[in-house]
Amino acid sequence: MAKDNIVVGLDVGTTKVATCAGIAQEGLIKILGFSRVPNVGMRKGVVVDIEDTVSAISQALEEAERMVGAPIRSAFVSLGGNHISSTISKGVVAVSRADGEISNSDVERVIEAAKTVALPPNREIIHVIPKSFMVDGQSGLADPVGMTGIRLETEAIVVGGSTSAIKNLTKCVHQSGLDINDIVFAPLASSRALITKKQKELGVILIDIGGGTSSFAIFEEGDISHCSVIPVGSMHITNDIAIGLRTSLEIAEKIKVKYGTAIPDIVSEAERINLSAFDPQDTQKIDRKYVCEIIHARLMEIFSLIREELRKAGKDGMLPAGIVFTGGGSQLEGLIDLAKEELRLPAQIGQPIVAIEGLVDKLSEPVYSTSVGLMLYGLENPTSQAHINAGGVIEKARGFFKQFLP
Repeated sequence: MAKDNIVVGLDVGTTKVATCAGIAQEGLIKILGFSRVPNVGMRKGVVVDIEDTVSAISQALEEAERMVGAPIRSAFVSLGGNHISSTISKGVVAVSRADGEISNSDVERVIEAAKTVALPPNREIIHVIPKSFMVDGQSGLADPVGMTGIRLETEAIVVGGSTSAIKNLTKCVHQSGLDINDIVFAPLASSRALITKKQKELGVILIDIGGGTSSFAIFEEGDISHCSVIPVGSMHITNDIAIGLRTSLEIAEKIKVKYGTAIPDIVSEAERINLSAFDPQDTQKIDRKYVCEIIHARLMEIFSLIREELRKAGKDGMLPAGIVFTGGGSQLEGLIDLAKEELRLPAQIGQPIVAIEGLVDKLSEPVYSTSVGLMLYGLENPTSQAHINAGGVIEKARGFFKQFLP
């Protein structure tokens, strides 16, 4: 097995760092190693402590390397945080060839033209993803290469983020001894692992409920149409429980996982939680319904913010393929039923859509979806090897947009 062909996805999240290492072998995708370790160096998807973040990344890499049996030198890295935003941009160029036939270089030039969108000095472009192309007024083209025309246009989604947040993340990855093959907005990576082409054609929203943030991406007619990040995640639920019960965050997290549900009405008034089962010194007995009401209130806030974003995008209740949930926070009991009611869409927990073999026992858990998606993206885009230097400008892989075209 050629160890040099191993592709690694590195998901640096608010509460955890997850990795997935795999290889394409005889037409199959084989998982060679994965890992997950806690991370306390980030807040709301942004690095706040470089030393702690580097330590978490290094530990995750060490665990993955032991499973792989080889050193890991580079990775495809996820990017999150509520500094991420998207906007629509248009690019227009004249076809370069005298006979009017559109070439790959014309497509590259029109995408570059779409990058001219004005951004504040403290922000930079992460992705430019064409939604469609237009040749001499003929719109809705997925791939104009080979067609004949004079004027080539594109409408693209431009995903941007904070320059300082991106530089701090790249610095942490480099200090852990890794080169960066590419940086990918987390929900776009997750979508590769969880959403089918048919779902993207019909209209679907991927919602990743992470520790410090909830991020989402809307797909329609095969293209991404909108994406954003909400600064509320599952750790906010844990914090609310800790405050409401006057207990520690560790115990609050255990109570959330064991007794929590998103729908308080299904819980009996008589059910009680004995906190001494978690802490012998705490003799409180708490109504389980009270805990579930705390969870429900925070989830309602998350869904309210997402529904507002859907309204802005003109997609409120208008996505036939519904919602695909991922992230650690998606494992809450009752989440799907509450989402169906509040967002008025079909909903499900995301499951891997790609057949993989090897060490796959735990990779169906939502916390691994982004790292698996990053690995799949790397396997599909072997030319995306534009290493990112810690002090330099990020050079994005030109092939990134291809996976989002119908």
